[in-house]
Amino acid sequence: MLMERYGCFGGVITHVGVEGFAWYRHDATIDGRGLITEFEDTCAEIAGDNPECQSNSQALDGEMFKYVADVMLEQAGVRPLLHCMAVSAIVEDGEIKGVVAESKSGRFAVLAKRVIDCTGDADIAALAGAPYTKAPKEELMSVTTMFHCKGVDTKRFKEYIHNDLKPTYKDWGGYWEIQTGGKEDDLFSPYFEKPFVEAVQENLVPNDENVSLGGTWSSITDEGEVTQLNVVFIGNIDCTDVVDLTQAEITGRRNALHCVEILRNKVPGFEKAKLRNFGMTLGTRESRKIEGHYYLTATDVMEQARFEDSVAIFPEFIDGIGYLIKPTTGRYYHIPYGCILPKKIENLLVAGRSISGDRVAHVSFRNMACCVSTGQAAGVAAAVSIKEQTPTSKVSVKKVQEALEKQNVRYL
Repeated sequence: MLMERYGCFGGVITHVGVEGFAWYRHDATIDGRGLITEFEDTCAEIAGDNPECQSNSQALDGEMFKYVADVMLEQAGVRPLLHCMAVSAIVEDGEIKGVVAESKSGRFAVLAKRVIDCTGDADIAALAGAPYTKAPKEELMSVTTMFHCKGVDTKRFKEYIHNDLKPTYKDWGGYWEIQTGGKEDDLFSPYFEKPFVEAVQENLVPNDENVSLGGTWSSITDEGEVTQLNVVFIGNIDCTDVVDLTQAEITGRRNALHCVEILRNKVPGFEKAKLRNFGMTLGTRESRKIEGHYYLTATDVMEQARFEDSVAIFPEFIDGIGYLIKPTTGRYYHIPYGCILPKKIENLLVAGRSISGDRVAHVSFRNMACCVSTGQAAGVAAAVSIKEQTPTSKVSVKKVQEALEKQNVRYL
């Protein structure tokens, strides 16, 4: 059974509107394949993608991916359950037995031999009593209200980009300190910040405390759309606190509309642009991280760490907390099984951005494609664990690796 709190599956792609699924990919990039490739191929088959302007990848249409996720789950024989939220974990003698959920149907329990926490915030792990860490909210990465625009004169906008703006990754360091590997500096990046900073300085829009404006877009379509406008960054938000989330949702929408106004006034091609839609919910980057049996480090990510119990790989791609390193040279690191295996609670696995690791490692493994890889690893490990009748802490990683290989996953 796959439980989901919203009315569609797909996570950050469908809920938040982050369509640049593999925007890190370049000629030499080495990916983990598996479901990453399957998502992309399935979207391509039904025209559910658009060119992603800074990479060798396609942006996955967030609306079409809702349907793609439905089809893939049905084909896989998964029992879907939307519109419900886990509110408690059922734990006996240190072993998770299931979860308690709330929905319009009331409160109910779902018992399971294995549970995988893909909440992003390690909600289930925390409810079950597994140890975790979380930085003070003033140190957490920003949250974002993503939005899309329509009515753009895309011909004029493209001319502005290529003739006047000429943005590169080096521009990311214009208003804050950023560390690159140097090889990224002259690569094209769909980035604009100056119009937003100028508008705030000129008092064209209010300057909200803890809000920074300026960032990137993803796709420019023939229908006059510019998608995945990632230009509103809200700091000092704990995305496990419902009061903070409420504040951020309202603040984000207000500032997104300020950004539309800035674009209309300062960016050629946007003169008649309008909001197409907001993301269904905030884009969140950092909260709880489990204490796993292995703690992935910055050194592991930056020096191509190798592990015998590897269940996933991810390119040397780091984006956040002052780092921007793109995987242009074929370097990648292993993610060991111990990172998705929480301490103290048996038969629980964790996937996504809340796996075990330090802050620098986190800004790499938090990326969507990596979350897919750790999710596939967790699913396979849970299945092997059940089939072999062994707890998750004792499962044969070798058998997990063999099963992943049959699913076209690269884990070494």
